[in-house]
Amino acid sequence: MKKHASTLLKIAITIIGLAYALNQVPLGDIADAFQNLDWRWVAVTFGLMVLGLFVRAYRWLMLLQGLHATTRFRRLVELYMVGNFFNTFLPSGFGGDVVRVLEVSQDVPNNVAAGTVIVDRLTGLMMLFALALVALPFRPDSFPPDLLWPIVGVSLIGLTGGFVLLEGSLIRRFGGWLPGKLSVTDEKQPLAKLLNAVQGCGWGAIGKALAVSAVFVGILAAWWMTAGFALGLHQISYTYFLLVIPILSVSMLAPSIGGLGVRETIAPLLFAGAGLPAGDAIALSLLVFIIQRMTGLLGGPLYIYTSLRDRSKTKKGLDTDFTDEH
Repeated sequence: MKKHASTLLKIAITIIGLAYALNQVPLGDIADAFQNLDWRWVAVTFGLMVLGLFVRAYRWLMLLQGLHATTRFRRLVELYMVGNFFNTFLPSGFGGDVVRVLEVSQDVPNNVAAGTVIVDRLTGLMMLFALALVALPFRPDSFPPDLLWPIVGVSLIGLTGGFVLLEGSLIRRFGGWLPGKLSVTDEKQPLAKLLNAVQGCGWGAIGKALAVSAVFVGILAAWWMTAGFALGLHQISYTYFLLVIPILSVSMLAPSIGGLGVRETIAPLLFAGAGLPAGDAIALSLLVFIIQRMTGLLGGPLYIYTSLRDRSKTKKGLDTDFTDEH
C-alpha cells in the first residue's frame, strides 16, 4: 500500500509540476522551440549521455576495487545501462540503482553492492556541488543575484553531508541511540553493515571516484549545452550550465518521474539570467529529459541479452554438476 501511495505521489507531483510550468507560457512558444530542431546536435547530446554511462561505470569500478571486489568493467557498464533502462520506465530517478544493487549482489555481498552504489551517487553529487562553487567566481554579469546564495547554500550543505556520511564517526556517535534494525553501532544490523561498506571503500578509492566524477560533471554540462545548440540556443555559456546544473540535479531527489515537472517549473527561473525566454527554458529541460529516455532504451535489449546469457550459464553449471555427480 505504501509503495503504491509513493508511486501515486510521484505521478501527481509530475503532473502538477508540468501543468504549472505549461500554464506559465503559451504552448506555441514551446512548440516553436522544437520546430527547427537540429538533429545533429541531438545525436551529439545522445552520444555524450552514453559516454556518461561508461564514465560512471568506471567510477563504480574504482569503488568496488577499493573493497577488493573483482567485478569486470564490462559487467558494470551493462548494469549501468540496464539501470538506466529501468529509470526510463519506473517513476523514480533512482529505480535503476535498486536494479544495480540486486544485479551486482550476485558477484559481491549485498552490503557491499548497496554501499558502493550509494557512494557512487554521493561522489557524483559532491563533485557537482564542488565544481559549482569553483565556477561561481567566473559567473557572467547577467547571472541572477538571487541564485547566488541558494547555490552556495545547497552546495555547502551537500558537500558537508557527503563528507559526514563518508567519514562516518559523527553518524556513529550521534546515531548510537537508534534501536533495533536502525542501529548504526550493532554490526549485525543492516544499517551498520551498510555504513561499514560505505566507509570501507577507503579514501583512496573515494578520491579516484571524485576525480572520475569531475569528468562526468564536465560531460553533464556539455550535454545540456549541446541540447541547447539543438534548439538554436547558443547564448548560454558553459560556466552558466555548471552553476545551474546542481539545482537541476537536486530536483531529481524530489518525488517525481525522473525530475519531470519539477525541473520544468524551476528551469525558467534558472535560465532567465542567460536571457532565455520561459518557453525556451522549458523546451530545453524537456529535450534533455526526452534524450535521456532515449538512452534508457539501449538497456532494454541489453537486459534481455544479459538475462538469457546468465540463465544459460546457470543451466550449464547445473548440467556440469549433474554430470560430475553421475
